[in-house]
Amino acid sequence: MAGSFILGEQMAGTSNDLLKATSRSFYLSLRVLPAAVRPQIGLAYLLARTTDTIADTELVSVQGRLEALNALRRRILGESNDALNFGRLSEGCALPAEKTLLERADDAARLLDQLTETDRRLVREVLRIITSGQELDLKRFAEAKAASIIPVETEVELDDYTYRVAGCVGEFWTRVCRAHLFPNAPLDEDSLLRNGVRFGKGLQWVNILRDIPRDLRKGRCYLPRETLAAAGLTPGDLLSSGNLERFRPLYNQWLTGAEAHLAAGWDYTNALPSGQFRIRLACAWPVLIGVRTLRKLRHENVLDDTRRVKVSRPEIRALIGRSILLYPWPSAWLGQFGREMDSRTGL
Repeated sequence: MAGSFILGEQMAGTSNDLLKATSRSFYLSLRVLPAAVRPQIGLAYLLARTTDTIADTELVSVQGRLEALNALRRRILGESNDALNFGRLSEGCALPAEKTLLERADDAARLLDQLTETDRRLVREVLRIITSGQELDLKRFAEAKAASIIPVETEVELDDYTYRVAGCVGEFWTRVCRAHLFPNAPLDEDSLLRNGVRFGKGLQWVNILRDIPRDLRKGRCYLPRETLAAAGLTPGDLLSSGNLERFRPLYNQWLTGAEAHLAAGWDYTNALPSGQFRIRLACAWPVLIGVRTLRKLRHENVLDDTRRVKVSRPEIRALIGRSILLYPWPSAWLGQFGREMDSRTGL
């Protein structure tokens, strides 16, 4: 507990500002987390956001980004004590918060030493998996550009990617919370871990299905080539918003699959002990924001690169307020996900 308190103090101030600036949605969940798990999960997120910033800094060559990613990964895993200096990378950051993340990467890595051995092992393992997905992504799309789009080949490849960059976070979250918050609760561990993985994958699918035009203009297509081809489409066809009608049936199938993953995330949330009010809220909010986003996507031209669908701040505030008010009434609380799904179809 002492180590967690020290780490929590060190992560205050600027680090909290960084968390808020780099993730509008996750910061809401982090802020409501119980103090016993907030430092570990917050640090894991900061490190993952740093590795993601390295991978996305396009002003630096792919090889340069791979080298920087490997240097940070080795430091996180305890394989190196070399000081981290990402000055060149930080110059290519579009957001001031991302620049600060890179400049303070060495400080964040040092905070790992404040964790208990068990927590440090869990943070290292999830970062090992996440960085393997980021490295795979960089290598896969090394030659990608709008004029020569590179797609993921198969659904199996895509499922592997969504596990590495998001599904594994569900496992990490479960193990940290289990250890610190409800170690003796009689839970179905296997089911909880499975649904935790699906929870993470569902959130990543929301990003994939929302960001199609933006990814395509970088030469990246996360929608599998084989599945597109079976529907008579190529990745290049998705560059034209006029192809929406041809694409819509397949896109709706993927939306339904993403909703099923988020439904597993809702089952996960409600499998947690009912007395864990804060952790349930922290899980419920991204699920409900995610399904609201998917609902919006069903009614938009998702190939139009002039629009990026997202849930507005007033909507998020209303969703959060409603979830808190409904918590004392189990049936009303449980019905939130179903109401979002019913709204999808106008029922």
